Order: sequence, then C-alpha cells, then structure tokens
Amino acid sequence: MKPFKILIATTLLSLILISSCKKDDPEIPNEEEVITTLTYTLTPTGGGAPVVLTFKDLDGDGGNAPTITGGVLDSNVTYTGAIVLLNEQEDPAENITTEVRDEAEEHQLFYSTSSSDVSISYTDTDANGDPIGITTSLTTTNISSGTIKITLRHEPNKSASGVSTGDISNAGGETDIEVTFNLDVQ
Repeated sequence: MKPFKILIATTLLSLILISSCKKDDPEIPNEEEVITTLTYTLTPTGGGAPVVLTFKDLDGDGGNAPTITGGVLDSNVTYTGAIVLLNEQEDPAENITTEVRDEAEEHQLFYSTSSSDVSISYTDTDANGDPIGITTSLTTTNISSGTIKITLRHEPNKSASGVSTGDISNAGGETDIEVTFNLDVQ
C-alpha cells in the first residue's frame, strides 16, 4: 500500500507544479491594423487643384466591393503627395496614419506605376533615415494612361537591396493594404 500512496502523492505534486507554472512574459501578438480608407492627395507644386485618389471598403474584406476612384494628372508637373489611412469602422474614425508615423521603423509604403511617364520618390524618413512613404513627390512627363499601386508593408526589411528606393520585391514583411488606382496623364 505504501508504493500506491507514494505514486498518488507524486502524481498530485506533479499536477500542482505543472498547473502553477506560467509564462512570466506572455507574448502579445501585434494586431494588424484595420484600414478601410486610403486617400492619396496629389497637390501640384506650382499651385492648382489637388487630385485625390481614394479607396473605401467600409465593411472590410468580403461583403461589398470597395469603391476606388482614380485620377487625372497634368503632364510635365510635379505633385506633392500625402497619404491618409483610416479605420472608419471605429466611431470616430481611427487615423492609422498616425500609428504608421509613430511606428515608422516598422512600416513602409511602396508605390509602383505601370507608366514610365510617372515617377514617385519618398520625401519622409524614419529615425534611421529609411523611407516611410506617407509623403512623396510624384512627377509626370508625357501624356499616358496606366495604374499606380500603393502597398503598405508592416515590418519590411528596410536594409534589403532596393527597398530604400521603393523596390518591394525584397522587402518581405506583411501587407496591411494594397490598392491599385487608374491614373491618366493629360
């Protein structure tokens, strides 16, 4: 009977020890940003009316299709670009742009165009001197039609080849939002 009591005592002691062990520092997952609205405002540097490209998907993935509005730019003009990212599922709307700016080392916006007549360069940087992409300079040359794709990456490898000049192919990380706009240059 004594071995049986030892077995029960050992089992109970083991259960107590196992159930009382907790991780001291639980891992808190980085919650992905909900982005329902992306606005890219392009203001001519010489003056004139801004061109506003918009993406809205208020019900998120699935459900209703997003509303995407492209734009028409003038040829041979330089524009100052500014991105605004919102979560309009919150009331009031949450400005995700502020979070991207506050966590600049962990985010980068990438811009790609299907037209060689449109070029985009970064005008803002994080604390390490790497691009963020909330503000840009966009320059047009000849009359053309095409698209511009804007992608926000979370935790890209900003030191990878080409990433600092906007090449997304080596960036890695996770895509928070990616939108393609139609764009005409007249």
